[in-house]
Amino acid sequence: MPTSRDPEARRSRARDEFVDAAYRVIDSAGPNPSMNDIAREAGATKPRLYRQFADKADLYSAVAQRMADEVYTLAVSDFNFLLDAPVSALRHAITGYADVVGRHPNVFRFLAQSRTTPEDSAAAPPLDIGRDIATRFSTVAETILKSVDADTAGIDYACRAAVGAVLAATDLWLDDQQLEAAEFVDQLSALVWGLLDAFLRRKEIDLDGDEPIFMTLARLKG
Repeated sequence: MPTSRDPEARRSRARDEFVDAAYRVIDSAGPNPSMNDIAREAGATKPRLYRQFADKADLYSAVAQRMADEVYTLAVSDFNFLLDAPVSALRHAITGYADVVGRHPNVFRFLAQSRTTPEDSAAAPPLDIGRDIATRFSTVAETILKSVDADTAGIDYACRAAVGAVLAATDLWLDDQQLEAAEFVDQLSALVWGLLDAFLRRKEIDLDGDEPIFMTLARLKG
């Protein structure tokens, strides 16, 4: 177990403190943070910040990883999708996602802005949050499909397309002051289910969106 004297544990805590500071700066000041502002918010100097992160991209990557982890924790972690119906499970996942984005809209804007930055720019984070979420999503979907020996070819493309639609819709949601979070979740759940249902039908898998997944799997196995 790591102790306070463990160099790796101290480094991890120091990095977390700077990521916390970056969140606070972005939340309050907008999606164009300066390294000086982040260091000041953390109660540290810029040279100390750079002792923890190789460069600006390294810090931005840690910010993206934090948001991806928060989304995963609220949307997927410790949730048994087999006991729920697909549409309800999607609603649970998207509600968790919307909660994270709703609490940190500028962090999402910051990451979305970084995704459009030229690849050779030091500001572009190596971790694409959409790619990370899509990879985790496709792992869950692939496990479920393999349990009934279904063809999983192309599931990664379907999940990437679904997450891409979510990210694009989120940009619109954050600009739309009239759309409540619950309505955003409703619209997005229907959209994503439509994409996934179309993929499954191409595989000749008839998944009832309102039937618990374990019941559908039992039927498919039988």
